[in-house]
Amino acid sequence: MSLLTPADRALLLELLRLPTAGPLETGAGAPPPALWQAQRSYAAAAAGLGFRVAHHAPAPPECADRADVPLSVRRAVVEQPEFLACQPSLVLSLGPDSELRSRTVMFNVHLDTVAGAEPVSFDGSRFHGRGAVDAKGPAVALLAGLRSALAGQPNLPDDTRILIQAVSGEEGGALGTIGTRPLVEAGYYGRLNVFCEPTGGRALARSTASMTARLRVVGEDAVDDRPEAGHNAGVLLGFLAQHLAAELDPELDPAAGQLCLAGLHTGRLHNRVYGTGELLINLSYDSRATADRLERRLAESLDGGLRAFSQRFADSRRFARTAADAARVTRLDWLKRGLPALDSRSDWGSSLLAAAGVPSWPAAEPAFTCDAIWLAGVPDTHTVVLGPGSLDANHAHARGEFADLDDLEAFAAAVPRLLAAFRDRYAHLPSPSAPIQEEGSTPCRPPVRN
Repeated sequence: MSLLTPADRALLLELLRLPTAGPLETGAGAPPPALWQAQRSYAAAAAGLGFRVAHHAPAPPECADRADVPLSVRRAVVEQPEFLACQPSLVLSLGPDSELRSRTVMFNVHLDTVAGAEPVSFDGSRFHGRGAVDAKGPAVALLAGLRSALAGQPNLPDDTRILIQAVSGEEGGALGTIGTRPLVEAGYYGRLNVFCEPTGGRALARSTASMTARLRVVGEDAVDDRPEAGHNAGVLLGFLAQHLAAELDPELDPAAGQLCLAGLHTGRLHNRVYGTGELLINLSYDSRATADRLERRLAESLDGGLRAFSQRFADSRRFARTAADAARVTRLDWLKRGLPALDSRSDWGSSLLAAAGVPSWPAAEPAFTCDAIWLAGVPDTHTVVLGPGSLDANHAHARGEFADLDDLEAFAAAVPRLLAAFRDRYAHLPSPSAPIQEEGSTPCRPPVRN
């Protein structure tokens, strides 16, 4: 018997047709994303299961006024008046109204997507469209799973509270700083927290974080007839990109993090030497120690690369000035850093998931980055990433994104098992004695300025 009803399939197709890529993805001046509409449709579907809206609002501006918020987000808040207003986050609640975190399960889904419209279709077995697997498909499958859980245990809400975070600000590099983090800081989380992302139905209790460095060359342009008169940012940055790739690649065990060099740009014309340009370096990491080591190695490798470039081109007819001034005209700054990584492995969490028949993500397989990082270090909790499909095999963030109905059904079937296992173990426990921030209080700690 199918858990996803015709109404579920219609809801997913509706969500796929709504353009919900945030402004960091689409750029300033693009039409606002339809996130309010998508979340209202999602809330209406959840209301049929008994869920009520506990919160529906954008993050307050102070959430973006913090040193660890990516620079792109901080700038957008200042430069785009509607940046926050068009990216609300929704919290749905079912069960006891009182604060019973030890008896609460929280599910997190994100309804924003990357940019790039994709044709929307369903052929009876496969959904196509932007967000099909990342993560509108998992969001709808979650509702189907919750319906099944409530049908099998009608009195589930008597002693178990279920929260759903349906957030914005997951994509585009915002990394939950204006979506998930404010909700967690406002108290909307549980003892068990499930982030619905594609994991092939395996529970991943780790999530990497990432930091982004920017290399800039700030030199002087020159005409193409006299290239030696200027600083050639393309030659310098191209050399540094290869040098850093060779130096940093061996430093990263894929299980601990990833390296991505991208965004190398100087200009688009052929009849000039561009003296300015930039290169972006994204480094993911599994711990603060790994992040610190990578920051040091990047700085050391950059110094070595600049020395090597100056030696290589010191006697060049056209690039000698660039070689002589390489260290002076090259800048390193950080667009994003200081974010936490998640490692939530625990005996009780592993036991619960095993009882629910949910396999674990292999220890040797690399994790990935998602909003689950905001539960890092939160006491008396266990957090996993769990969902249908695969980020790469299902073409998330790429052309041809899809989700198979069978995978969505399998994830929906795991939800009632997970809730039953949680209820068997924790529904009758008292709340933790440690002080807990009152749910619904003002999110975000006081701003931290550079």
